[in-house]
Amino acid sequence: MTGSTCGTAPILCAPLLRKVDRELISLLRSLDPDEWGLQTVAPAWKVRDVVAHLLDTPLRKLSFVRDAYYADAFGTRSHQDVIALVNRLNREGVSVYRRLSPSVLIDMMQMACDQFADFHESLNPFVPAAFAVSWAGEDKSLNWFDTARELTERWHHQQQIRLTANRPGIMVPELYHPVLDCFLRGLPHLYRDTAAPIGTAILVEISGDCGGKWILARASAGWNFVDGEGTNLASRVTIPQALAWRLFTKGIDYDSARPEIQVEGDLGEKAIRLTAIVA
Repeated sequence: MTGSTCGTAPILCAPLLRKVDRELISLLRSLDPDEWGLQTVAPAWKVRDVVAHLLDTPLRKLSFVRDAYYADAFGTRSHQDVIALVNRLNREGVSVYRRLSPSVLIDMMQMACDQFADFHESLNPFVPAAFAVSWAGEDKSLNWFDTARELTERWHHQQQIRLTANRPGIMVPELYHPVLDCFLRGLPHLYRDTAAPIGTAILVEISGDCGGKWILARASAGWNFVDGEGTNLASRVTIPQALAWRLFTKGIDYDSARPEIQVEGDLGEKAIRLTAIVA
């Protein structure tokens, strides 16, 4: 677990996309034929569907952003429009690529992952991204945040496969801590309508070697992350790292997760409801 509080610095993680995807390719090559049909914690997706999604999304990003190619016109005026669009694109992509053999999927994945990593490593992290991180409430995001969001996608979907196929996870600090740091960036938006005196602070801790502490404090303009615990810590939340990624990506329901989470103070209960995916 990191020694200082998190959430205030940019997450500069572009090189990690390549590392996570190398682990993915190795994982896919290890799967037995029948393991491709196992049901994952994503209710609508078997392993082959998750793999199809992990192929579709980098190909889509490269086409839309790198190549500025849009086969269809997209009109999104609200967060609900974004959800509907993303769900449709995901559904369409999975329906196509799930038909491919494991061998073809892996070969295409290798190509897509290499180009995807090259593209994100080429970006200036401090200029506006093509897509905002909508689940964090942003209308405009910088590239570093969009890249970190992509890392969370690559990491947590791979972890779904590993959980399903009973393979060792990729829960190591280098790869998982940035994922957690990105997930928790959704807290200020989650608490945007929560009233509290200025200076009130909530500490969210992810316990374990990959975790850390995030302190959210009420300021005049809303809730923001701060360094240090301040003087008015109203609530403390502790979530085990093995549970956190599933909790924030709808990989486990609230009632099943709640007994493993410690909450002191009423304000902390809302943090457990954080969803860090478009859903």
